[in-house]
Amino acid sequence: MTQTARTVRRATTLGLSTAVQRSRTLSRAGLLEWMFTRAFSGLVYPQIWEDPVVDMAALALEPDDHVVAIASGSCNILSYLTAAPIRVSAVDLNGAHIALGRLKLAALARMTDYASFRRFFAAADARENVAFYDREIAPRLDAVSRGYWEGRGLDGRRRINLFARGFYRYGLLGRFIGAGHVLARLLGGNPRAMLAARDRAEQRALYGKHLAPVFERRLVRWLVRQPASLYGLGIPPAQYKALAADGEDGILGALKLRLERLACDFDLKENYFAQQAFGRRYGEGPDAALPPYLQPQHFEAVKARAGGVGYRQGAITAFLEDQPAKSCDAYVLLDAQDWMNDAELTALWSQITRTARPGARVIFRTAADERLLPGRVPAAILDQWRYDEARSRALCRQDRSAIYGGFHLYTLPGRAA
Repeated sequence: MTQTARTVRRATTLGLSTAVQRSRTLSRAGLLEWMFTRAFSGLVYPQIWEDPVVDMAALALEPDDHVVAIASGSCNILSYLTAAPIRVSAVDLNGAHIALGRLKLAALARMTDYASFRRFFAAADARENVAFYDREIAPRLDAVSRGYWEGRGLDGRRRINLFARGFYRYGLLGRFIGAGHVLARLLGGNPRAMLAARDRAEQRALYGKHLAPVFERRLVRWLVRQPASLYGLGIPPAQYKALAADGEDGILGALKLRLERLACDFDLKENYFAQQAFGRRYGEGPDAALPPYLQPQHFEAVKARAGGVGYRQGAITAFLEDQPAKSCDAYVLLDAQDWMNDAELTALWSQITRTARPGARVIFRTAADERLLPGRVPAAILDQWRYDEARSRALCRQDRSAIYGGFHLYTLPGRAA
């Protein structure tokens, strides 16, 4: 491991330790938190698992808006550029996610045609990608990001070689999905069979044949009762508890319901989240479902606007502390608040309220179907914001990723019409 790669991992582990580890080290809860921190310290999300189309509908982005967002895999960060020429401050505790975002920006700066961009970040399985990296991208990367991609994994290969081997099969989430496929096949199911469906009726029939019965197997019931078994989904212990309490059937019922929604409630041919879950890659062909930033009609706009995106490794609250008052228009918190205690939520919303311009919008997701903030953030702060419950529930139903219990939209009154 190179020195820069060690620097990325140490900074990631330190940030995650602060965010996740609250229990006594030698307790069962402390051990689970330590295990999650270790699991989450490398690349987790090769693809972010929130629907940017829903995000953009909620945020109603306008030219020159300043968006502060948790970066994750950067699919959403770059997809927001399709809505308007905006400025995005992308923040993440995980240094691997920062390196991924900067890789995408450097690639956009050097790529002159959509075919190259699609080959690299949609197919992500060609040797030409590595050659292009060495020739065109590497010289434009900062030292830390370059050190990450040219550092070697446990297999001895440079990490950039993942883009020659099917990038979306790797990272914590990619490997978790792969393990899920193996387990399902061992128990008589076949997730890939879902992709043969020609319509929604066939989707439901195939779900009933290949996926639903797996949840009845004793091994699966035991596995999902182990919090560590879901670390591959990026679910820390605190979020696991919320998910387990969301419904009468506990964690098993919650997972089954959300997989059923992913498999049955949206046309699989138009849902790239389902393509990744059941096919472990994006679809092929000119009409394949892709995130907005990877769609051909948006390439020129994303390329032209990518200069408005900046990355910083760290906590979003600390980032906001460095921003001027009334300097931000939108905030994308993903599901990070599920990890926070009351003091951390209050600190975050104090900074959001201080930095928000009139009309600012905040969106986030929760594992469970719950409001999360009332009673935990002081009313003196939260009452300044308007929560749109009906709009939030409608947008949650439209989210093709299908894995969250709640989508939430808060607005600071005062935006000009």
